Amino acid sequence: MHFELSEEQLMIQQAARDFAQNELKPGVIERDEHQKFPAEQVKKLGELGFLGMMVDPKYNGSGLDALSYVLVMEELSKVDASTSVVVSVNNSLVCYGLEAYGTEAQKEKYLKPLASGECIGAFCLSEPEAGSDATSQQTTAEDKGDYYLLNGTKNWITNGSNAKYYLVIAQTDRALKHRGINAFIVEKGMEGFTIGPKENKLGIRGSDTHSLMFNDVKVPKENRIGEDGFGFKFAMKTLEGGRIGIAAQALGIAAGAYELALAYAKERKAFGKPIAEHQAIAFKLADMASQIEAARLLVYKAAWLKDQGKPYLLEGSMAKLMASKAAMDVTVEAVQIHGGYGFVKEYHVERLMRDAKITQIYEGTSEIQKMVISRDILK
Repeated sequence: MHFELSEEQLMIQQAARDFAQNELKPGVIERDEHQKFPAEQVKKLGELGFLGMMVDPKYNGSGLDALSYVLVMEELSKVDASTSVVVSVNNSLVCYGLEAYGTEAQKEKYLKPLASGECIGAFCLSEPEAGSDATSQQTTAEDKGDYYLLNGTKNWITNGSNAKYYLVIAQTDRALKHRGINAFIVEKGMEGFTIGPKENKLGIRGSDTHSLMFNDVKVPKENRIGEDGFGFKFAMKTLEGGRIGIAAQALGIAAGAYELALAYAKERKAFGKPIAEHQAIAFKLADMASQIEAARLLVYKAAWLKDQGKPYLLEGSMAKLMASKAAMDVTVEAVQIHGGYGFVKEYHVERLMRDAKITQIYEGTSEIQKMVISRDILK
């Protein structure tokens, strides 16, 4: 077993770390406060090749492995989870889905600009009545011969207003239940497609989360992904990899909060010595460091399995479950270690605590991860 990163992976990790500190950290509090989308930063990430990391270079991707991707997600998330979720969605859900299951024509038209960072995409599965129960799609796609007529509403869509292309899951034949679901590529500006107001969120406030409405949107037949009825399987296979990205995000949030708490504990003095030298604080730091390292090994293993072409459903779910728990546990303790300073925005940890919560909810709640894990181990 080898636990060393390659020279290339270390360089990518350092590049992401430098970007986070130099490009994301300045202004991150203001973006959170005003719910400002990091458009300039996302553009630069595209130029660095971070928006199509695992895509084949022939489709304008960087051709990197999944482990390099999680290293980047971890470093960006230490500073700004609102930006890292844009990277996660574009890489794990949109680019992966198109490269793995799209036609050559779809890859030429849509994947290339997405992988190069020329534009970003969105993945549209959740609905008002279909969150964890993804089979209960109310959005419909009626087959009209050479096109589908799309009607319905999607909720909680990341990159909702800034995306150019949307992968939309919809029900074509209710009698077939999940086997009657399809996935479509919808373009911004198609007639009948409207974007609802931005959600006012607890965390990742810089990320633009919107509801999307489809009213008799004509989607060309060639924009369907895969065979008729492939949509549910497409969504599940795509989310399988997406879990690793969000697990890496959670890991980064935890690690970022820990690094801030560690530095503060060494500087802050109480009763004549740094608070890090008081056992109450030292033991908190020990627990935080251990929980982060355990989560890191799970996340890296899931990414490694994906790179090896091995099954990773179980490990991906374990990684997301434990990394998101670590994110919540560690950020709460980081605020506690900072005391009153942890409760104000200037010290960053309160934002990281707010950002951490969503990692237990989106791309499969912790409860759903436990369902996936339990089904697998009880086979």
